Amino acid sequence: MWLGKFLDLEEDLNSLRSKIKEELFDNIKKNKLTPLEFTIIESIFNNKKLSGYDLINNLNKHFAGTWKAQSGTIYPILSKLKKNGFLRIQHVKSEIGPIKKVYSLTEIGEELLKVKVNKNFQEQLNFIENFLVELASIYAHSFSEETREKKIKEIQNSIRKTLGNVVKRI
Repeated sequence: MWLGKFLDLEEDLNSLRSKIKEELFDNIKKNKLTPLEFTIIESIFNNKKLSGYDLINNLNKHFAGTWKAQSGTIYPILSKLKKNGFLRIQHVKSEIGPIKKVYSLTEIGEELLKVKVNKNFQEQLNFIENFLVELASIYAHSFSEETREKKIKEIQNSIRKTLGNVVKRI
C-alpha cells in the first residue's frame, strides 16, 4: 500500500552502494518510483517470476476491485522498469502456445525493494491501521443509530477475520 506518494530511492541507493558492486548501479537510471511501479516490483518479488498476464491478474487481485490493471498501462511500465535496471526479462515457451516474456527482479531491484520495505514497514502498518479505522468508522456511521452497534460488532469480526487471514498468509 504505497499510495499517495512517490518513493524516493536516492538515500537507499546511496546506502546500498557500499554493499553491492558498483557495476550493478550503472543500470539504475531512475531515483524515484511511482506507487504503481513499486507495487509491480513487490508483486514480482513475491512471485519470483511473472509473465505480464499473470502480473495483471495479481494486481487486479491486489487492488480488489478498487482499480483495474490493464495491459496498456502495465506493459509500458514493465518496459520502463527493465530499461531503468529494476527488471530482467526471460523468454519462456508457454505450455499452450507461443513464447512469453517472464519478468524477474535484477539483484539491485531486489535489494532496493528490501531496503525500502525494511525502512518503511512500521509506517506502512500504521497507514493501514489508520485506513481501516477511518473506513470502518464511515461505514458504521452510514447506518442508523439503532443498527450501528450491531454493525460495529460485524465490522470488528470482519477485521479480526481479515487480520487472521493476513497472519496465516505470512
